[in-house]
Amino acid sequence: MAAMEIEFKFQIPSDRLKVVETALRRGTVVRTRLQARYFDTADQALAAEGIVLRLRKEGRRWVQTVKATGDNALHRLEHNVDLGTAAASPAIDPQRHQGTPVGDRLAKVLAASGGAPLVERQSTDIVRLTRDVRVTGPGGAVVEMALDVGKVVAYAGTPEQCESPVCELELELKRGDVQRLVSLARRWSQQHGLWFSTVSKAERGARLLAKVEVVPAVKAEAPRYPEGKDKLDGRAIQQAIVASCLAQMLPNASEIAAGSTDEEQIHQLRIGIRRLRTALREVAGLDAGSGLFDVAGWEPPLVEAFRALGDLRDREQVVKLAQPQLREAGAPEFDPLAGGDAAADVRSSGDVVRAPAFQSVLVSLIGFTAAAPSAEIAPKAEDAETPPTPTPLSLNDARRFLHKRLQHLHKQAVRDGQRFESLDTESQHRVRKRLKRLRYLAEFVAPLFDAEGKSTPSSAAERYLKHLRPAQDALGEFNDEAVALALYREATARDGRAWFAVGWFSARHAVHAKACRKALSEIDEAPRFWKKAARAR
Repeated sequence: MAAMEIEFKFQIPSDRLKVVETALRRGTVVRTRLQARYFDTADQALAAEGIVLRLRKEGRRWVQTVKATGDNALHRLEHNVDLGTAAASPAIDPQRHQGTPVGDRLAKVLAASGGAPLVERQSTDIVRLTRDVRVTGPGGAVVEMALDVGKVVAYAGTPEQCESPVCELELELKRGDVQRLVSLARRWSQQHGLWFSTVSKAERGARLLAKVEVVPAVKAEAPRYPEGKDKLDGRAIQQAIVASCLAQMLPNASEIAAGSTDEEQIHQLRIGIRRLRTALREVAGLDAGSGLFDVAGWEPPLVEAFRALGDLRDREQVVKLAQPQLREAGAPEFDPLAGGDAAADVRSSGDVVRAPAFQSVLVSLIGFTAAAPSAEIAPKAEDAETPPTPTPLSLNDARRFLHKRLQHLHKQAVRDGQRFESLDTESQHRVRKRLKRLRYLAEFVAPLFDAEGKSTPSSAAERYLKHLRPAQDALGEFNDEAVALALYREATARDGRAWFAVGWFSARHAVHAKACRKALSEIDEAPRFWKKAARAR
């Protein structure tokens, strides 16, 4: 059976497990023991491509399954083959999935590995409680809720007891409207303090095998737009851009919520939030006011999380950069963060990410990216009580809208540069934020202006972005020193040694402001790729 899974997976805090189970048992539940064996090549070629191949005993029946990542955080390609009730575990056979989309991906990866044999890499032993929930509302839905409690065991050749506990809740859409799934997922995550996780059971086992405690942070990637202009309108553009932001945010947020304090994961999550806020601000108009792109509801929790994650990190980073320069200039040894109250006021990064408001926004945004394309949504009846649903902008209208936004931000950057030295500190900080918006928006939409229809940024767009970098670097350094100046000035109330740094940074202020003005002025010479693309069409 081939299918496209649409599901949410949440981690459950250990102290909430009994409450979650009690809530699940308010309906009819089915208890099943799931014993699975996961297979891969010795060099984990399948895992590297996001593919999972397993044999699982579900009660008394054996099922062989292959899964692979789909188009977004909710979608998973899946194909299941029922192997009956054999007493012993059947042999794994990739050919059972031949002729399906996910089976073809599996075959391609195995062929590329040179026919390397499949070996058992890990196993799971899970007790699952399932319940079907009918969700009312427009479209309606039936959602399967599954509470999984057990363990993952990883081994290579011999069953070494290398285990990781499993305690998670999955919500899978069996039929109906994705937004009903979203509303149910949001309600359960809010009530029980659950957090969205991107880590599969197979990945848990792979980490155990590799003895990996901290995984690399996930960085930004360009949006993946649908193939074919007939599928591309304002809504599809919004969904692709939001999906690209979530592709960076969700894995990092998942690790932090689970307890990671890795600085790079926190840094990349903040970049993802900043990119997403640019998208909310700059492409909201592409849906022609349908109300599905909920900027007012989404932005406040994102702003709160961004600031909370940055309060301590920004100060520590600035001091780390400033102290070697001050030491070389002859400053007395002094830690401006020592004895202050800032650290006491900062929540842990895990608390910030697990906060109900932030998790609710993540769930809503994931749901937005998985919503049906506007072309598949039936228009509402035109009567006095039910107005027609606004239609998202066509591709050509979307390009015109984005052309105006890019042109506006570009001209604003040039104007800001001309008067940068006369601006107050807060206004200078806003210049840096606006320049980031220009850069992110250009990165998001560059493929839409490619005259040859390529899905990646053209050389013209890359040249434009290259022209922005000197100004980005100058403003970044200027901002760091402005933060350092304020930090050391605040510290003078506790220690007079801070005055050396105050004087040193104050003396450098005018020179760096002039450098920012000069770098910003050069943006005016940048060849604007959106104008060239407009002429080509």
